[in-house]
Amino acid sequence: MKNISALTFLLFTLLCIACKDDKLAPVAKNAVKPTVVTKALPHDTDDPSIWIHPTDSSKSIIIGTDKDTDGALYAFDLNGKILKKSIPLKRPNNVDIAYGLLIDGKKIDIAVTTERESDKIRIFSLPNLEPIDNGGIPVFEGETLRDPMGVALYTRPSDKKIFAVVGRKSGPSGSYLWQYELSASGKTATAKVVRKFGAYSGKKEIEAIAIDNELGTILYCDEQFGIRKYKADPALKDNKELALFGKTGFKADNEGIAIYKKTDSTGYILVSNQQANTFMVYPREGANGNPNEYPLLAEIPTSTIECDGADATSANLGGKFKNGLLVAMSNGMTFHYYTWDLMQQRIDKARK
Repeated sequence: MKNISALTFLLFTLLCIACKDDKLAPVAKNAVKPTVVTKALPHDTDDPSIWIHPTDSSKSIIIGTDKDTDGALYAFDLNGKILKKSIPLKRPNNVDIAYGLLIDGKKIDIAVTTERESDKIRIFSLPNLEPIDNGGIPVFEGETLRDPMGVALYTRPSDKKIFAVVGRKSGPSGSYLWQYELSASGKTATAKVVRKFGAYSGKKEIEAIAIDNELGTILYCDEQFGIRKYKADPALKDNKELALFGKTGFKADNEGIAIYKKTDSTGYILVSNQQANTFMVYPREGANGNPNEYPLLAEIPTSTIECDGADATSANLGGKFKNGLLVAMSNGMTFHYYTWDLMQQRIDKARK
């Protein structure tokens, strides 16, 4: 009962914060309630990513950013407890995870975050959250507009090479995103530019990026405009936009993107309708035999406030998360974990 009471109190506090600030929408009465709320961080949570433990999925962890000049990455367990804090970072913005980067003859799981105030990406080993990048890797070198924000990692199925797609606060349409191939020199992770691409409306910014390894696609939010889709493999040398969807229905910003995979090719794309405190749900596989057609399946109100970033998994994490979870950043310096069963119930109800 103590956990339930604490959770109720926290939700009430967050709701009060939202109601007092007329710029923030209140949490809806019918909002999905989080199964777990993490311990609050010191500054400003922004983006989470899920690491699946290789032998015991119940020991999987959530890596989240605390976005500040004196920020850091934090590791949480599935009960929302802080396990570890990284070295200090200068405004870490977004984070993503990949498995099996070959370093010094060993395969290492990694978390990559953008360090906005240093114009770098930072690479950490998992699960110990130790830096392996010799102080960081500069990105958007030679550009006037840098300020890295979004990041997502692509693992190419054919050879398991890992690539980082990095976004920024602002940039030119056509080369707003840069893609880096990750490798190693001895015990140090390195990166080289292999591609520049990505249309941009100019309306706000591009921060939220997600990559579907199995389908080989990149999705990113061109805020206040829509969700754009491109091929992920730089070897294809194909920078043609495949789809543009989600242009309507958002109160203001289309923000964090999460992909829930039911099979290798089916599932859902969830996009935060940031100022409405809801998630818009689209079919991962497309519709009507067209993989680039994305009708809105559902809009799910959640208890997150002004969600910037999210991640999802269908892996059986045990306990309350046997069908996976959605993790979403919320104002109040926390991350919310939603058992997938609750999200699926809302999707099924909307589709009836």
